[in-house]
Amino acid sequence: MAKIGFIGTGIMGLPMAQNLQKAGHNIFLSEHHEKAPAALIEGGAVALANPKEVAQEAEFIIIMVPDTPQVEDVLFRENGVAEGVGQNKIVIDMSSISPTATKQFAEKINATGAQYLDAPVSGGEVGAKAGSLSIMVGGSEESFARALPLFEAMGKNITRVGGNGDGQTAKVANQIIVALNIQAVAEALLFAAKNGADPAKVREALMGGFAGSKILEVHGERMIKGTFDPGFRISLHQKDLNLALAGARELGLNLPNTANAQQVFSTCASIGGSGWDHSALIKGLEHMSNFSIRNK
Repeated sequence: MAKIGFIGTGIMGLPMAQNLQKAGHNIFLSEHHEKAPAALIEGGAVALANPKEVAQEAEFIIIMVPDTPQVEDVLFRENGVAEGVGQNKIVIDMSSISPTATKQFAEKINATGAQYLDAPVSGGEVGAKAGSLSIMVGGSEESFARALPLFEAMGKNITRVGGNGDGQTAKVANQIIVALNIQAVAEALLFAAKNGADPAKVREALMGGFAGSKILEVHGERMIKGTFDPGFRISLHQKDLNLALAGARELGLNLPNTANAQQVFSTCASIGGSGWDHSALIKGLEHMSNFSIRNK
């Protein structure tokens, strides 16, 4: 069994670390930001003072934090991961961050003799708890092969996309598709309800046809019931779409529908919804329409 450092035990990270623990791996945690979760300590995890100590103890160091600046801080702060790694160590960033920054981080970590993988995930809190995440990996074939048993403890659909940065690029593409599908479902249900149809029955009818999707199944139900406790917060999806739009500017691309979805998320944020689940995008559309599918 592997010795694994795990830094970032929030909504996603905690169940991911628990699944590694259940698979028999030894977990090391950093308390530089906050106390280690009791659930992991009770399962045998070891709490250390900072990321450097975690990197010194572990063969694999997994990072699961909200955004690019937090990854940079964990890696390169005083007593950061970079000070504790070297030959035969693998740093795995499973956060969703900038592909451009990822390539820069990988170059610095690889220069220490360690290997770097970017391995962002899709599947939300539900997938993290079930160990069914989709994992998109960028890095060498050798390091991917070594890390594969860890990925298999956390996910089901595991793909090495290419070199460093390609995993993050795939995740940004994923977030574009998810956002636009959420908006499509929200607009369809809003149209149906405003036209007098029962949105729950419309969703049921559409599930069996070509419009059927995981978004319609899971998030469509959330929209109808109005259950918007976060599995994946709007603020985080806004962050990912910012990465998409910034990358598009660098590449000279126009992503008009992505930009539009971001505007609707911004409407949600303006009415206090930054912490809502991203399925609550419908509330932004409802606000603009002065009509709710749940209060006809």
